[in-house]
Amino acid sequence: VQLQASGGGLVQAGGSLRLSCAASGRTFGDYRTTAWFRQAPGREREFVAAFSWSDPTRYTDSVKGRFTISRDSAKNTVYLQMNSLKSEDTAVYYCAVGRPITSMIMRSSAYYYWGQGTLVTVSS
Repeated sequence: VQLQASGGGLVQAGGSLRLSCAASGRTFGDYRTTAWFRQAPGREREFVAAFSWSDPTRYTDSVKGRFTISRDSAKNTVYLQMNSLKSEDTAVYYCAVGRPITSMIMRSSAYYYWGQGTLVTVSS
């Protein structure tokens, strides 16, 4: 599968962006879990959100209530709606797919395929 992330950009604090991750070659349904991760300059890649066929949707605590992960099967695209953005949300955002066991859903090492990343910059 090839994953193409898009939608990043420069936004002021308090604003919104919607990231997209389009899949080609295979569908998101071929993988148990689809996730978004992010990596800020000088920091390790961190989990943001994920949904699985057999587990509840998950969000990292810092984005709960502000970010929403969703899927459009007809378009074979996954979205990350980001509202009330903060400067600390600035990072390169990556989508990924895999078949992690429940305890590994938040671990980047559990995912097989990754998109190229899209940069989100939040100005304060």
